[in-house]
Amino acid sequence: MRLKGVNLGGWLLMEGYILGGRNIAESIFKANFKKQNSAQALREFEIFFRDNFICEEDFSNISKINANAVRVPFNYRLIIENEKGISYLKRALSFAKKYNLGIILDLHAAPGAQNCDWHSDSAGKALFWEKETYRNQVIDIWGKVIEELKEESALIGFDILNEPVLSDKPITLLAQFYKKAIRCIRAIDKKHKIFLEGDVWAQRIDFLADLLDENVSVSIHTYFPLNYTFNFIPFYKFPGMIDNESWDEEKIEHALLPYFEFSRKNKTDIFVGEFGINWRGGLWGESDYLSSMLNVFEKFNFSYTYWTYKAISGHVFPDGIYQYFPNNEYVKREGPVYGWENYIPLWFKEKDKIIDFWRTKNFTPNQAVINTLKKYFTKTDAKN
Repeated sequence: MRLKGVNLGGWLLMEGYILGGRNIAESIFKANFKKQNSAQALREFEIFFRDNFICEEDFSNISKINANAVRVPFNYRLIIENEKGISYLKRALSFAKKYNLGIILDLHAAPGAQNCDWHSDSAGKALFWEKETYRNQVIDIWGKVIEELKEESALIGFDILNEPVLSDKPITLLAQFYKKAIRCIRAIDKKHKIFLEGDVWAQRIDFLADLLDENVSVSIHTYFPLNYTFNFIPFYKFPGMIDNESWDEEKIEHALLPYFEFSRKNKTDIFVGEFGINWRGGLWGESDYLSSMLNVFEKFNFSYTYWTYKAISGHVFPDGIYQYFPNNEYVKREGPVYGWENYIPLWFKEKDKIIDFWRTKNFTPNQAVINTLKKYFTKTDAKN
């Protein structure tokens, strides 16, 4: 069955821009929260956030657009620092089962950080590649998670490591890690899917060919052309000239063709774990871009999950199917403190209001994106 669905970004791993703020590491934000408030206040904050940012109604919403899959990114700290951490994954699986959805678990932030970006909970370094103890810890974490969840009926599989970036390290380091991880996972669970992401933010995949089998496949991420999809350079339009190149559906197909050829040559599935766009009112060809991308996915028989389900509306980075537009004191687009960092000084005074603010009832559905996704989701044998 082909997978078609959405990501629950920003929930079990908090991301600054999704919450309207700076892209600092989650651990840095929480350290600042703890310093200004208290360890007990931080524990309370985390519980309230996880219980309210994504709820049962969100799985119902995803089901209503005919999706059949949800990718759930999580921080390794959820598992090792919280004795109830796995319960959040179980809750997601329970909601998914109720609404006939499948779950792909995605380790979005690994010990030491597998890339230098905020979304790996990094403060600017990718130490995961420096110490084998970090890599072994990831295997242990997956072992713990899989042992607990392997009998869950809504479970599709495991995305072992989100967007690794080795920089000057040899690619064999990642290949060896994957080999060991697959061997250890298969000792516990032989039936669920394993997804492997390539180097350079899940884009370089040729080295994965020797690791594939019937139940191990490749996950890629595609946001090209980045300056358009992320709106890093304003006023680009699709189709049109972007970074001195003419971009249209044919160009997208040409860019994705090597992945299709890889899948055909190696007789494996391609899962596009992330794609998406910063929405600018639909005035800059955003709908045309999404339709073109989805047309190519359909032509190449790729599975895919859209990034992401909900976010504070901002001027850069791919935002949500559900968007938050108001500019309250927890968003504060005028600064000097933006978004989530405003929770810190306001927590004790405004706790109930902040908790209510997180709920999806306050977010506006992007009907254009929903209608586009729903059109393509109906082309698969969706569980619902």
